[in-house]
Amino acid sequence: MISVFARRGGRFVEEAAAALSVSARAAAIGDGGQQVPASAYGSCSTPKALQHQRIDMSRRRRGIEGGRRRCLSSIASASTTETKEMSGGGEQEWYDNYRRSLYGGFTHKALLVDAVGTLVLPSQPAAQIYRNIGLKYGVSYSEEEILSRYRWAYQQPWPNTRLRFMDDARPFWQYVVQTATGCSDSRYFEELYEYYTTDQAWHICDPEAGKVFEALRRAGVKLAVVSNFDTRLRPLLQALKCEHWFDALAVSAEVEAEKPNPTIFWKACEFLGVEPEDAVHVGDDRRNDIWGARDAGCDAWLWGADVHSFKEVAQRIGVDV
Repeated sequence: MISVFARRGGRFVEEAAAALSVSARAAAIGDGGQQVPASAYGSCSTPKALQHQRIDMSRRRRGIEGGRRRCLSSIASASTTETKEMSGGGEQEWYDNYRRSLYGGFTHKALLVDAVGTLVLPSQPAAQIYRNIGLKYGVSYSEEEILSRYRWAYQQPWPNTRLRFMDDARPFWQYVVQTATGCSDSRYFEELYEYYTTDQAWHICDPEAGKVFEALRRAGVKLAVVSNFDTRLRPLLQALKCEHWFDALAVSAEVEAEKPNPTIFWKACEFLGVEPEDAVHVGDDRRNDIWGARDAGCDAWLWGADVHSFKEVAQRIGVDV
């Protein structure tokens, strides 16, 4: 389990770290065995400097496990009830209670949600759709071949820019489709491209999502989608009748930043009017969603591991559904 210190936003470090020794504070945001100088905690004399320090702290994730062990060892001898609970295994409960004391009973002011793989899922495997639609255009590859070629193409560096999804991302998807199937017929690409804008291609992952999001918004929790997607995402969410669940959408093609770049998370928080430390992001990709959100200073829960339904997400935040 990742340390509650290393994976949390700046406010925890700012307010709670004062209760720890200097060595414990350094271990709490450990960097692979390299400790943070004690002077770093006393240098944030302005809000701007403090914000920079928060961002710097959140980026030290690669030494998290080492920091956790050193931190828990350092606080094990402390006499307070809270630290005894933490060293005894109640880390998550201790931290959730701490955050509820900040936010009037809730752990977070805002919830950020990944789209594909968390909020929505393809209704059929992509390779199956590519082959079925492609048969009339002469596609002869098997589904296994298409999937293998698709994965290879999707992971290739995109020339001249780090952004695959610019505007409608047609150049990128044309490259992926042609590489995956060997078919360059523009009619095939257009049919496939338009298919993935419809509610036939996708479905809501959690049937209770709408009810849960309504309860969260009634409780005052703000909601946003944060997704690496092209400009089809808005019409897609409209087709699925779920766009109104959210207060904002941070789409990579619109904000010109793709996860795990922290900019897309900062943009989502800006749209919602909250600080990154006030938000938790839920997504299914450890690199893009978890590491990216924590780099931005947000909390993050891995879909399918930390949480398994949006009802569980709401309950962890402190909202009954």
